[in-house]
Amino acid sequence: MTENTPRLADTLRARLRAWIDEHQLEPGMRLPAERQLAAEFGVSRSSLREAIQQLISSGVLISKRGGGTWLCEPQEPWSEQRIVEPIRQLLADDPDYRWDILEARHAIEASTAWHAALRATEADKEKLRLAFDALLKMHDCDDPDIAAQADLRFHLAIAEASHNVVLLQTMRGFFDLLQSSVLHSRQRMYTQPVIFNRLNEQHQAMFDAVMAGDAEAARQAAMDHLGFVHTTLKSLHEDEARQARITRLPGESLENRKEKN
Repeated sequence: MTENTPRLADTLRARLRAWIDEHQLEPGMRLPAERQLAAEFGVSRSSLREAIQQLISSGVLISKRGGGTWLCEPQEPWSEQRIVEPIRQLLADDPDYRWDILEARHAIEASTAWHAALRATEADKEKLRLAFDALLKMHDCDDPDIAAQADLRFHLAIAEASHNVVLLQTMRGFFDLLQSSVLHSRQRMYTQPVIFNRLNEQHQAMFDAVMAGDAEAARQAAMDHLGFVHTTLKSLHEDEARQARITRLPGESLENRKEKN
């Protein structure tokens, strides 16, 4: 039994690595939930965790507390981690910095869309087309996490087409920061048809402008999209906070009564 376990983990590690390649997951993207992967591979979650741990040890994956398992970014002499690391501490101290990050995305993604429209090669356009097609298929997807990953891949495809490594790395870093801070709100965006349809329309406008080489239209489409995302996330977050306050009311009232007594 003890001899077979390492062999199973080794085999499963290879299968998982092949699955990542087959699904064209890129650095900075999140793996599906453990239960989903375990069911797909037909193994126990404990066996899957052992294989994941091996890939973490080899630097392929990284586990984030409360945020799942992600593909590691290649470490360069300077990386997006160095760019955004000071912001990470600010965000940990005060979650409201998330809105500053979203505002920064306006400027960054407007710029990447502009440059992508001017610089995209045929290979870039093909990759963007594949990412956009995958995004459209999410209309029938009932997993908001997978839909969010398709959204991320689309935006990064535009950033890569800009051929500006500083913009690309900064965007990747910002996405990493935002994953945990607005995760639940982002997931809700993909479960509400009205919001989801608006997102599709905005992504279509960005895609069309970049493919047509219309830099100004691409910039404006990106700004319109990020403005909508910012407003929607803030509204969803405020709604979640309001619901949380409502659930706390009975307990708070009881404590207040005790203090008065």
